[in-house]
Amino acid sequence: MDWLWTWGGECFGYRRNDRLFAYYGLQVGRFHGGEVYGSDGRYLGEVKSRRRLITNVSKKGRVKSRFAPVRGGSYARFANYVGNVMYVGYEDFPAPDEFR
Repeated sequence: MDWLWTWGGECFGYRRNDRLFAYYGLQVGRFHGGEVYGSDGRYLGEVKSRRRLITNVSKKGRVKSRFAPVRGGSYARFANYVGNVMYVGYEDFPAPDEFR
């Protein structure tokens, strides 16, 4: 299990195998390589700098197969980090509470 943060520094949740879970235990994404796709199949973002989630605006039209979310473990969040400077053409990954 690897913990991940948004580009802005918010503790998002964790990766277990090819699944992305919010810290409260809901699967919100599936990994295809380094990219993350939501349960509806739409591109959500990708991993950069090893543990940071970010969204490439030009990839928002990409779609993969849908999936039925599962429940994982709910955990206390790690502390937030200082945010990174945003790259041109990118935006911050959605906050975990946007998936509730």
